[in-house]
Amino acid sequence: MSRRHAAEKRSILPDAKYGDLVVAKFTNYLMKDGKKSAAEKIVYSALDIIADKTKQQPIEVFKEAIDKVKPTVEVKSRRVGGATYQVPCEVAPRRALQLSLRWIITNARKRGEKTMYERVAGELLDAFNDRGASVKKREDTHKMAEANKAFSHFRW
Repeated sequence: MSRRHAAEKRSILPDAKYGDLVVAKFTNYLMKDGKKSAAEKIVYSALDIIADKTKQQPIEVFKEAIDKVKPTVEVKSRRVGGATYQVPCEVAPRRALQLSLRWIITNARKRGEKTMYERVAGELLDAFNDRGASVKKREDTHKMAEANKAFSHFRW
C-alpha cells in the first residue's frame, strides 16, 4: 500500500439495459471468472422476475432493497494498550453500498432455489420486504455496534 497518495477511484460504465451504475456494479460483483455476459443474464432475468412478481418498476424495487440492506454503523477493531476493542464507526456511503451488494450476493448464493437468477430475485424481494438473510446481517451489524457503544470514545 502506497504511503504517498491514495489510489485513484475507478469509474465504471452504466449497464446496457437500464443505464444505471448500481446495476452495473452489482453485475460486476456477481461476475465469476470474467464471465460478464453470464452475470448480466442473471441480473436481468432476476429483475424480470421482480417485475412480474411485484408489478412495479424493477429498478425501483432493486434500489429500495439495496437501501434497506445498507448499514449505517459497523464495528472496527482498534488496538489500545494491548487490548483490542470493537469500536463502532459510521459507514461511508460508498462502503455501505459495497457491503449491501456483497451481502445480497453472498446470501443469494446460499439460497436453495434451482437457478441463480431465482436466488438473486428471491434475495432482492426478501430485502425489499424487510426480511431475509441480508437484512438480518445488517441488523446483526447494528446490534454489535450498539452493544459496543461503550468503546466509542476510542474512535479516531
